[in-house]
Amino acid sequence: MPEEELDQGTLDFARRMFGLAREGASDELAGFVDAGLPVNLTNEKGDTLLMLAAYQPHPATVRVLLDRGADTSRVNDRGQTALGAAVFRRSAESVLALLRAGADPHLGGPSAAEVARFFDLPDMLELLTADPGPPDPG
Repeated sequence: MPEEELDQGTLDFARRMFGLAREGASDELAGFVDAGLPVNLTNEKGDTLLMLAAYQPHPATVRVLLDRGADTSRVNDRGQTALGAAVFRRSAESVLALLRAGADPHLGGPSAAEVARFFDLPDMLELLTADPGPPDPG
């Protein structure tokens, strides 16, 4: 089956959605997801909205996407996960939200645990190995 080409308007809209995730525009992004935007929308590098929000870091946007079913097990083209991004950026809020949503600290290459060890982030490694508590009510 041939790959479907996307028109410029669709590509521009998708770029705008990725920008909202990077900017932490939680309410606006939530409105688009609630209106039908796929919560696991992926860009040309395999990054999801959740990965971009975790990397920036925007914990409120991470929670908004998790509340709408964002997949914590997605891995981008470089083997990175949203949890690994949150660990790298030392965002305890995002790390805890992702762990409570079921993110695996050993998924990816490098995994979130490997990121914490490689960059000598003992506070993050401690979060990854502790009980994160119950899932956030959603």
